[in-house]
Amino acid sequence: MQLLRILAFPFSLIYALAVYFRNVLYDSGILQSTEFKTVIVSVGNLSTGGTGKTPMIEWLLNHLSPSSKLAVLSRGYKRKSRGFVLAQKTSTAEEIGDEPLQIYSKFPEVSVAVDADRIRGIKLLETSKHPNLILLDDAYQHRKVNPLFSILLTSYGNLYTNDWYLPTGNLRDNKSSSKRADLIVVTKCPPDLDDESQMRITKELNPGKDQRVLFCALEYDINLKGKKEEISLNGLQNKTVTLVTGIANPKPLITFLKSAEINFDHHQYRDHHFFSGKEIDFFNSKPLILTTEKDYMRLKDSVENLYYISVRHRFLNKGDEVITKSLEKLGY
Repeated sequence: MQLLRILAFPFSLIYALAVYFRNVLYDSGILQSTEFKTVIVSVGNLSTGGTGKTPMIEWLLNHLSPSSKLAVLSRGYKRKSRGFVLAQKTSTAEEIGDEPLQIYSKFPEVSVAVDADRIRGIKLLETSKHPNLILLDDAYQHRKVNPLFSILLTSYGNLYTNDWYLPTGNLRDNKSSSKRADLIVVTKCPPDLDDESQMRITKELNPGKDQRVLFCALEYDINLKGKKEEISLNGLQNKTVTLVTGIANPKPLITFLKSAEINFDHHQYRDHHFFSGKEIDFFNSKPLILTTEKDYMRLKDSVENLYYISVRHRFLNKGDEVITKSLEKLGY
C-alpha cells in the first residue's frame, strides 16, 4: 500500500492543483457559495476520515441549548440509498449510513438527514422540519455552502500540516483552507498533553488572529452496551475477546484496550465496511464480539454476542468553555 502511494505521487500533484484552482474560483467569487437564513455550523477536516467528526457532532448536540430545534445533515457515506433520506425509527445503516444512524439512535429528537447534495438537503430540512440550527457533518471542503460557523478537526497523530494530497497522502483540500475555520480542534491528544506541547502544535498550525486552537482527548466508556444488557470492561480482563473494527483509525482504541489489560483478537476492516454473510457467521461463532459504536450500527441485527464501546471527546484546558461561548454568541 505504501509503495502504491509513492508511485501515485504525480497524480497527487494533479489533485493538489485541481483543489487549489477550485478554491481560487470560490475565493475570487467566480464560483458562488450559498448562504441560508438557518444557522449552519460545519464540522469537518482537510483529510479523509479518522479525526472524530461524529463524536464532535454528538458533543455539540449535547451542549447546544435544549430549547433549540436542531438538525444534522450528512452525506451518509457508503449508504446504499440515494438522494435525500430523513432518519426514522425503522432506518438502517444501509439506508442512511452508519454514522447518521448512530447519531439518530442517540438523539431521536433531532432531525437527522442524509444527502450528497448539501444545498438540496438544507432546503428540504428547512421546508419540512424548520430547524433553528443545522450541523453539517463532514462538510468543510464542500464550498457550495457558506456556513455561519466552521469547526476544523485535525488528529494529533497526523496534523494536516504534516500531510500530503491524495492519493499519496490523505489531504483532500489545501492546507491554506484551514484559514476559513473559526475553531481548529486537535483531536485524539494524549490526556496529559502539556502546555508546552500544545503551544508547539499551535505554532505549527499557525492560526489566524481570530482563530482559536483547542485540544481534546478521546474518553472511552468502560460500560459496554449490547442488545439486552451492559457489561463492564473490567469483567473482560480474564477473557479472550474478538475485536472487530471498520473505522479509519483503530489505533487509539487498541491502545486503550491494551492499557486496560484486555486480551483481544483484532479483525480489522476498511472504514464503513459492510460485512459479508461469511464474516457474520464467523462473528457468531465467537463467544463475545467487541466493536465500535459505528460498527455496531451495521452488525446489531446480525450478530448475537455483540457489544460496543462508546467514545467521546474530552477537552483539555477548558476548551469546552470556548466552544460553548462561541455557540452562545450564535444564539445557541
